[in-house]
Parts: sequence; structure tokens; C-alpha cells
Amino acid sequence: MDYEDDQMCFVCGKQNADGLHLHFELIGDDRIRTEFTPPKRFQGWRDILHGGIIATILDEVMVNGAYLRQIMAVTTKFEMRLRRPAAIGKLLVFYGQILKEDARTVSVKAWAEQEDGTIVAEATGLLMKV
Repeated sequence: MDYEDDQMCFVCGKQNADGLHLHFELIGDDRIRTEFTPPKRFQGWRDILHGGIIATILDEVMVNGAYLRQIMAVTTKFEMRLRRPAAIGKLLVFYGQILKEDARTVSVKAWAEQEDGTIVAEATGLLMKV
């Protein structure tokens, strides 16, 4: 199977009309960052961001943290903990960090914060190099 970026990724694809169109920036040797202000169409309970959207962005932060460093990898394991509700219309900042890299895998973590630094979600993952 070929892994090719055709700009249709739901999270970062610029050609996906239904996507989030998030932009990722590298921070130092091992981190990545993106911002997202959730619109109402992504809510679960009233005025609360759906946890599946949070999970999707956390996964993408982890994979892009590797990809933007020329490491081609896909998620093979993902575990998330939602710590508190994330409000619709309020900025969230997502971070990812590479914890360990070996010949076949990359261990990663990611988290989402409110503007004041309060963590709303955390995730850990294992990426398999392709």
C-alpha cells in the first residue's frame, strides 16, 4: 500500500471541504503544536466538543509530529483520557511529543489545553514506521 498525501486528510487536508484544515508547527526537536476553536457542528452534549473530535486531533498531532520530521508512520496503538469538557467556541491548543524512536516504532504522547493551560485531554500512542 502506498502512503501518499493527496491533501484530503480530514484533519489537515487543504482540499477536504469537510475537513478541519488544521496547520501544524514543529517546536524544538520533539514537539508539535496546533490550535482549534471548535464550532457548534462538532458538539456532543450541548455546547461541549465531541470526544471523538478531540481523539481525532490528538491522533493527528502524534502522527504529524513524526511525519513533519520525515518519519513515515501510522498509528498502531492509541489510548486517550478525557479530563474535563471542552467548550464549543473556545480555543484549544494541541501538543504532541515524541518520547522514543527505534528502528520500527515511535512512542508518542499528546494533550489538549485550554488557553489558560488547563489540560482537557491526554493521549499516548505507538506509531509503526511504514
